[in-house]
Amino acid sequence: MKTEVSGMEERKVKGEVMCGTLDLTALPLDCVTLIISLTSPRDACRLSLVSTAFNSAAESDAVWESFLPSQYQELIPSSLSFSSKKQLYLSLCENPLLIEAGRKSFWLERVSGKKCYMLSPRDLSIIWSDTPDYWRWVSIPEARFDEVAELLHVCWFEIRGRISISMLSPMTHYKAYLVFQANNVYGFDYHPVNLSVGVVGTEGSKRSAYLQPKKGRRRLYSQIREEQPTPGDDVQFPKARVDRWLEVEMGEFFNEGCVDDGELEMSAVEIEGGNWKGSLIFQGIEIRAITPN
Repeated sequence: MKTEVSGMEERKVKGEVMCGTLDLTALPLDCVTLIISLTSPRDACRLSLVSTAFNSAAESDAVWESFLPSQYQELIPSSLSFSSKKQLYLSLCENPLLIEAGRKSFWLERVSGKKCYMLSPRDLSIIWSDTPDYWRWVSIPEARFDEVAELLHVCWFEIRGRISISMLSPMTHYKAYLVFQANNVYGFDYHPVNLSVGVVGTEGSKRSAYLQPKKGRRRLYSQIREEQPTPGDDVQFPKARVDRWLEVEMGEFFNEGCVDDGELEMSAVEIEGGNWKGSLIFQGIEIRAITPN
């Protein structure tokens, strides 16, 4: 009797296992394609290794078109052609497109497919940028845009940029970065620049940073200042990028996707020191989607 019960229990366990197991490879290809299209680009690449059928579905145009932004056709120049939607997706990750008459660049974050942007200097509000004694517009081969802004010298440093929240991917964590070059920079080593990111009309996220690289920071104002402040742990210094520009983080923003008519504003301001500062070239403000590891 005890043996019979054990056998019944064993069959019951086996029955539960069988009922709880689904052979996904037995599903129709269209069904597998739909399932994979509801995941992410990273998941699609992983699932392509499961089986031949999964690989066929994961490589299909139907899957990769689902990872592309809506109305993506309007962004692609007619001179470009792609053999597959996956190739198009990868191109948008690796080769930012100029949009809005070259005032912005657009690309996709490779792992998640979230939308990213850079606002060019022409798309920003830069105080005194229309005064040739303080700023000038230059073209350099390593820049993403036709023109970038070179700071000659100012006492009042202020840059602001805005982007419509509706242009961002919903349910996405973003960080904004000020992107620039520092060649013989001076005057940015005493007072840190105040940086902020937030919805217009709100306080938002705040940071501070010296725009002068740490190794070049000197006590230039010791004759007129009794003591130069020591940077705190929360004050940044520029970090090198893979494209050989420098960046400092301006702040962060989580787009819940419930606001479509608002604007996200980024700012970089240093007006407290009153000293002359200059010799920076600004490529723009980058709004980058951040993907959890």
